[in-house]
Amino acid sequence: MSPNQNNWLRTSWVPRDGARRVYAEIKFTLRDCNSMPGVLGTCKETFNLYYLESDRDLGASTQESQFLKIDTIAADESFTGADLGVRRLKLNTEVRGVGPLSKRGFYLAFQDIGACLAILSLRIYYKKCPTMVRNLAAFSEAVTGADSSSLVEVRGQCVRHSEERDTPKMYCSAEGEWLVPIGKCV
Repeated sequence: MSPNQNNWLRTSWVPRDGARRVYAEIKFTLRDCNSMPGVLGTCKETFNLYYLESDRDLGASTQESQFLKIDTIAADESFTGADLGVRRLKLNTEVRGVGPLSKRGFYLAFQDIGACLAILSLRIYYKKCPTMVRNLAAFSEAVTGADSSSLVEVRGQCVRHSEERDTPKMYCSAEGEWLVPIGKCV
């Protein structure tokens, strides 16, 4: 392994579809540096996750310096040469929140600075509260807020043959659950 590694892998442009916060679920394997002879000082057991927002696909014109760092990710379990011999790799799964997002889309990027790493899958998703009827009021599906403590207020509509007594409202939590019903229809 040569010193001063700086390898980047970038996703294609991902439209955010109205989400203010998305989640990146990364499945990967990582080799234990102590199990590789001759790499002490150059081998790392972490990698970095970055993002870049944009209103359109930028093609290949993105620069590393444009990306914002989300986190440095370490494996909970790493594999050794002995694990390789018996074809046993240890799978790690990490989830990181990305946001707040405001532009039409974004890129994710992985920076490897000397890890023996394999990224097996990347799943990008966002959370939302489902359509619901409560207290004779219908609430539309709602995308969660921009951070982990956001509550998004949603106004409900009275179902057929009912009338509003107090304006029906509910709050969509960051976890995609409805909270705090207020008002009602009768």
